[in-house]
Amino acid sequence: VWKDTAFRLEGDGVYGLTSTFLRSWHMVCGEALNYANYKPAVKKDTDGIVQPYSDTPLDKLNICESAYLGVINNAKKYVYIATPYLVIDNEMITSLCLAAQSGVDVKIMVPGIPDKWYVYYITQSYYRVLLEAGVEIYEYTPGFMHAKEIISDDEIATCGTINFDYRSLYHHFENGAVLYKCSCIKDMIIDFNNTLTECKNVTEKYLHRRGRSIIDIVLRLFAPLL
Repeated sequence: VWKDTAFRLEGDGVYGLTSTFLRSWHMVCGEALNYANYKPAVKKDTDGIVQPYSDTPLDKLNICESAYLGVINNAKKYVYIATPYLVIDNEMITSLCLAAQSGVDVKIMVPGIPDKWYVYYITQSYYRVLLEAGVEIYEYTPGFMHAKEIISDDEIATCGTINFDYRSLYHHFENGAVLYKCSCIKDMIIDFNNTLTECKNVTEKYLHRRGRSIIDIVLRLFAPLL
């Protein structure tokens, strides 16, 4: 079973994603195209705000991580996260822990069946510190969880290509969109909650584990490369 999440975007909002593609085309092929020729001709009514964004390892701006941190740090009631990989730095750990310790309902959904055993092992090495802060972690049992999304407070969400790992946040070309007060956020909440019923809560298994093993420590050294 392969679980993913995606959305369909139409109208003016598509132009942000088109521009991302045209910039990549120029960089790879050397062909500079006139962006104005690719503006969407179709107009669509909107019930919210959609802000596409992209990130590149060729500059010093960590746009994807900033987008994720912005949602987490501004949450008042809850933050629901789905990600295939959980290989995060101290800043992300601190934000997730502070949110949970402040009374925000923080739930993270990750695969129960991994595609890479070593990344899965590193993902589990983060469980204890997050669980001790009050974060709830769920493993998707039917198969591989490939969704990359955050939903918060019934009004803001992100969805795209960005994993919670060093590759996506620092080393890769990635893109996604922030959705604000869009009706599809309700569908995302329903889907997340339905998917939770197919997950196992790993709190009891990992909360009282002893300190990190030698394998944890060694694999963490390679985390920025994974």
